Amino acid sequence: MKLYFSPGACSLSPHIVLREAGLPFTLEKVDLQKKVTAGGADFRAINPKGYVPALDNGEGVVLTEGPAIVQYLADKVPARGLAPAAGTMARYQMMEWLNFISTEVHKNYSPLFNPGASDDMKSAARDNLNKRYAYLDGILGQHDYLLGDKFSVADVYLFVVTNWARPVKLDLAPYPNLQAFHARVGARPAVQEALRAEGLID
Repeated sequence: MKLYFSPGACSLSPHIVLREAGLPFTLEKVDLQKKVTAGGADFRAINPKGYVPALDNGEGVVLTEGPAIVQYLADKVPARGLAPAAGTMARYQMMEWLNFISTEVHKNYSPLFNPGASDDMKSAARDNLNKRYAYLDGILGQHDYLLGDKFSVADVYLFVVTNWARPVKLDLAPYPNLQAFHARVGARPAVQEALRAEGLID
């Protein structure tokens, strides 16, 4: 399998999951401005959407969209317990979290990285993020992970998007449970390996 990624982007989520799952894979960096891979290929020919992540599964399929990719990877190695079994209520609850993170957290960061976004758009995005993080802080005050005491791919996704708080100067001090969660996930060996491989830590 090959994961097309950009350092620190949402592609970090499937990158971490690949390592958590112990699956063999290669990485290829993408210049998102030029839409060119490190090998010189036109990235739009690989993923016409033009953004990461994209996973070539080695069987003729390129899968895109992080929440779909991480579930695919988790299901390849069920013994690792990275996702509840398909068809169980816990699985649907995990999917609920993946959707919430994607639409309510991830997307609210977009204006903060967009130099063309107005001050009003950025202010609204910050307000939304603070509301979502206040909610998450309450959940994470009750248990260590989004699904209780069981780590899952949803936790990886939340960790990755919450990494973006620092570069956009979003203060997480009001959310101690979220901060503890972020540190807990960040300390996992697979997470450290992925961060190091992307050049995000020494």
